[in-house]
Amino acid sequence: MNLMQKFSSKNLFVFNLVLIGVLFGFSLAFLSFSCSTPSSAKTARAQETAVVIPQDALMVAESLQSAFRSVSEKVLPSVVEIKTVSIRRQQVPNFNGIPWEFFFGPQEGSPENRNREREFRSQGLGSGIIVRQVQGVYYVLTNHHVVGDVNEIVVATSDGKEYPAELVGKDERKDLAMVSFKTSDHYPLAVLGDSDTVKVGDWAIAVGNPLGFMFSVTQGIVSAVGRTGGPANNINDFIQTDTSINQGNSGGALVNIRGEVIGINTWIASNNNGGSVGLGFAIPINNAKRSIDEFISRGEIRYGWLGVSLLEPDRETLQALNLEGKRGALATMVFLGSPADKGGIRPGDFITQVNGRDVRTVNQVTMTVGDIKPGERASFTIIRDGAVKTIEVRIEERTNEVAADNKKLWPGVFVVPLTDTIRSNLDLDANAQGVVAAQVLADSPAAVVGLRQGDRILRVNGETVADAASFYRLLREKAEKELWFEIARGDATLESLRFKR
Repeated sequence: MNLMQKFSSKNLFVFNLVLIGVLFGFSLAFLSFSCSTPSSAKTARAQETAVVIPQDALMVAESLQSAFRSVSEKVLPSVVEIKTVSIRRQQVPNFNGIPWEFFFGPQEGSPENRNREREFRSQGLGSGIIVRQVQGVYYVLTNHHVVGDVNEIVVATSDGKEYPAELVGKDERKDLAMVSFKTSDHYPLAVLGDSDTVKVGDWAIAVGNPLGFMFSVTQGIVSAVGRTGGPANNINDFIQTDTSINQGNSGGALVNIRGEVIGINTWIASNNNGGSVGLGFAIPINNAKRSIDEFISRGEIRYGWLGVSLLEPDRETLQALNLEGKRGALATMVFLGSPADKGGIRPGDFITQVNGRDVRTVNQVTMTVGDIKPGERASFTIIRDGAVKTIEVRIEERTNEVAADNKKLWPGVFVVPLTDTIRSNLDLDANAQGVVAAQVLADSPAAVVGLRQGDRILRVNGETVADAASFYRLLREKAEKELWFEIARGDATLESLRFKR
């Protein structure tokens, strides 16, 4: 029995050895077969899984790439880097006796040493566009904030050369300026496009010197047009783009896919770090074309002046004037003796067109009038008492003095209609009438006679003021020569705030 058990165990051990050998041999054979597979078969399988780029798509991509290359080659030579130095002098505190006077007593010194001034030099960087050449003098358009208050200017070109430059002219209202440099070398002029044809979604390419990285080219699209609200009361509208724009791009070119300048890169909206977040803004080149000629010929920009105080009415004011759904600018006050006054524009007129062109905002009216040459006549389409009229006005030159003379601003008060909210705040009856003085201009006729902000105007020259529309109608019809108000101030009613034109 024991022998039989030993024999069976031995046979099982041998059987297992044979089985392991067979399996090992089969594995070697399979591996050998796999390794002997022809390389051409492997290549065929790899090619079956490879991604093939369609030739038509590749041709489109290469065509677009060629377009960007062409734009860069065309525009870069006409864009410059502008290096500036601002010099400030500041009196240096006299430390001659500290700590010497503590140990040795007061020290004598000349007055010159005791009242020394130190020169502080700060460097700036921006960009510019070569727009004109006259007898070896090149004229470069840039931003006012790049060169407006600097002492030294150097222009660097894309071929690595530098030239001392001079300020030709500057204008803070449009944030434009021009510098010039002289050379016998040849540089191409930028091709100026038509910014009025720019549409949202168009290609936009920025060329400039962001953060000192000279002659950089970035690409994006036009995000919006007609943006307003630029820094420092800039009166331009703007082209918005997601093209990467940073400090140093100011004054550089924003161009279209044809390499035509459509804008002047001016500012960015950003968070605290000041970096690009895809919100860049450029002055449309059409806003600057006349400025180029005036800088070269006069060294300054002359603005046309109409002589009105304009407002974009809110919904309540539009309703009170029966102007729901209309876009334009409301003339709330008129300068006495101004082109508007002479031409017949009156407070309460709603301007919708200038020279047949729609104007939808105060900025558009201001820019359009500003670009009209002094002495030229312009037509203004207005809505008055629901009727559309056209008035012709001879534009005059704007000066800071005349535009700031509130003594001639008629009547000198901006009013708002009585709404349910205002009635509630003033604790008035629901049927209370009149208009509220929202703002009274200092030194204006209204201020001189004692009208105050918050006063409620009840009558004009003895006629009842039912609403905002009747207020402006009475100003036109009853107050051409003399004006008096009956007002309510708090719980009191005051009469005869009277003044003459």
